[in-house]
Amino acid sequence: MTKPICLITGVGEGTGAALVRRFAKGGYQVAMLARNRDRLVALENEIEDTKAYRCDISDLDALQAIIESVRSEMGSPSVLVHNAVAATFKTFQDADPRDLERNFRVNTTALLYLARALAPAMVEAGSGAIMVTGNTAALRGIPTYAVFAPTKAAQRILAQSLARDLGPKGVHVAYITTDAAINASWLGDDTQRPSWLKPPPSWKDKPEDYFAKPGAIADEVFHIAHQDRSTWSFDHIIRPYAEKW
Repeated sequence: MTKPICLITGVGEGTGAALVRRFAKGGYQVAMLARNRDRLVALENEIEDTKAYRCDISDLDALQAIIESVRSEMGSPSVLVHNAVAATFKTFQDADPRDLERNFRVNTTALLYLARALAPAMVEAGSGAIMVTGNTAALRGIPTYAVFAPTKAAQRILAQSLARDLGPKGVHVAYITTDAAINASWLGDDTQRPSWLKPPPSWKDKPEDYFAKPGAIADEVFHIAHQDRSTWSFDHIIRPYAEKW
């Protein structure tokens, strides 16, 4: 029997790579989308049943073309994990308003494009899952999230709209919020870290319990994607036991 297909966006060194490993371990062929071709090729060589697709999903035309490539080369995904994120950590006075548009395109509009392209086949099959990874910005705004939080809040509400539409048709949609810093290997490496992310100096002194582990996050996403349909859920907030909230 042909293995099912999972499409994962935002395959970086942290949560993205952990998601690829978890779904491949769980019996899936995994289509990996990210901007960094070298990283994707390294993962493709390391993990069986994976295929690299270099894509900047802020380019919506390119995203549509990649989706078609995945479907023609691998088949229709039965699971989508939208993990890609674009962020800006500045106040409304300091941020470039164009960053709001860019962040919205990656975080929210790309999800709409992906769902429109992939959900019909899931509905036809009577099963499928769309998992969206979020963070605290989806739930509240702080001064330095002025052009980031609105895009994550919109992402969550779009996911909720999808869930209420697609759930009765057999497709499970869920939003997984990680309310914590994530312990990614690239945090201390300027050559690997995304240009928009600069960890606070205080993180260097934080104990391990302060951070969420990418592998543990991936386990949760995999579990939620495979919930029994009699106990589907939508909103999940996960955090380390030592996190204050």
